Amino acid sequence: MVLKKVFLEDDTKENVLPLITHRLPWLFIGLVGGIIATVFASSFEKLLETRVELAFFIPVIVYMADALGTQTETIFVRNISKNNLNFTTYLIKESLLGIVVGTLFGIITGLFTYYFFKSLDIALTIALSLALTMSIAPLIALSVSALLYKEHKDPALGGGPFTTIIQDLLSLLIYFLIASLVILK
Repeated sequence: MVLKKVFLEDDTKENVLPLITHRLPWLFIGLVGGIIATVFASSFEKLLETRVELAFFIPVIVYMADALGTQTETIFVRNISKNNLNFTTYLIKESLLGIVVGTLFGIITGLFTYYFFKSLDIALTIALSLALTMSIAPLIALSVSALLYKEHKDPALGGGPFTTIIQDLLSLLIYFLIASLVILK
């Protein structure tokens, strides 16, 4: 699939009210998703009570996947606004980047966790979760942005909040599933 140049709105010339009306629906989706993530995380209360250290790493797992996805999405939107882009080639390249960066950060964080907490199961949980969530973050970011673009929606406007909440929910799911498998055996 080749993506052609998209013409983004010039928000520097718009009044505040249209900007609010364009952004509010996407932010509302993010709010609802955040509430869902809170309810979802609370369903793992027993696991968190068993190993409270797991709670300390929720922000790291969620943030790192979001940060990588946001970088991917921002660069992708910039590229489609400048020129034609072969989506398949770009997706493969960014997926490889996610795997390499995710694995590297998973190893680094796993080693830190083991050193700090002296717990192999917590370190393994953190390392695997971070590696996996960061590996899939570019795929999610590109898929959502391309879908919005294909549907004639501005990926710069809707991609961020929508991608973030998908990534957050998926990161929590992956984290708690891995923790359940490794720690609760």
